[in-house]
Amino acid sequence: MISHRNMTEFEVESMSEGSEPEEELDDSDLELQEAFARGDLKPGLNVEVNGGKRKAVNNILGLKQKLDSFKLDLPWIERLDIINDLAPLAPEQELQLQKYEHKRANLFAGNAKIKSFTPEEDPVLNDFRREMLFHRQAQSAVVEGIKRLHDLKIPTKRPDDYFAEMAKTDEHMQKVRENLSAKQQGQAKSERLKQIREQRKMGKLIQRQARVQKETEKREMLDKLKKFRKGKLKNLDFLEDNRKSGGASAGKRTARDKKFGFGGKKRGLKRNTKDSSMDTGGSKPFNASRGGNKNKKPPKRLGKNKRVKAKARGGR
Repeated sequence: MISHRNMTEFEVESMSEGSEPEEELDDSDLELQEAFARGDLKPGLNVEVNGGKRKAVNNILGLKQKLDSFKLDLPWIERLDIINDLAPLAPEQELQLQKYEHKRANLFAGNAKIKSFTPEEDPVLNDFRREMLFHRQAQSAVVEGIKRLHDLKIPTKRPDDYFAEMAKTDEHMQKVRENLSAKQQGQAKSERLKQIREQRKMGKLIQRQARVQKETEKREMLDKLKKFRKGKLKNLDFLEDNRKSGGASAGKRTARDKKFGFGGKKRGLKRNTKDSSMDTGGSKPFNASRGGNKNKKPPKRLGKNKRVKAKARGGR
């Protein structure tokens, strides 16, 4: 069968005059015909297609000649090419492969919607095996390559005092360090701001809860006061309970009492009383407000003359 590429010039001219072929041609064929009419298609570009397939030619001799034409006969140290067998399969690699096969088998068994494969046909397992082959071949190449380098007296370890020029300049690396440092500082600042926002949210939540609790306690106390006024409650014990439970103002009072102590009434302790007015400078009489023995009787008041003499002695 001859393709449309091999149409003669006469056929092209006849089609250009207005005649159409029996079969309708697609756009690609029309473009080829127009190119052939313009003379863009040179001899040798048109290939006869036999049955839609091109015959493959395995010219081994020609391939070898072509290889010899550009092949460079260089020593091995310049090529570093190695043809070697695979390294032995390590036990941990074999165990890993078995686990992977078991995992894939369970996946197919547990899901009927997924197309199942045999272990030999599974594309995922084949990729895993292929990567493992690459790994084993690289291991074997390293072992053989190190041996060849040592046979050639070529060191394979970098000495301690080895210095090599970096691929990037110091100025470039300094910019990289500054960029990384700025990025780290930005992340730390962002994290700190995030923590501050969280703390603010928590503080507002605590304040809101405290305000709601305060309003609830106030409402409950007012309800109890109304009940007391109406006679539904007989006493005001709930006020003391509210103070002990930590009410708004009662809580502050309790905290202050706990910090500074509560020693009773302090106002008016220095005022003169009946007992203090009878004091003549001797032993102090009993003062209930200052504490003392309640059963002890106060001393008898001195006469007027003795009091005058006592004042005179005190005035000196």
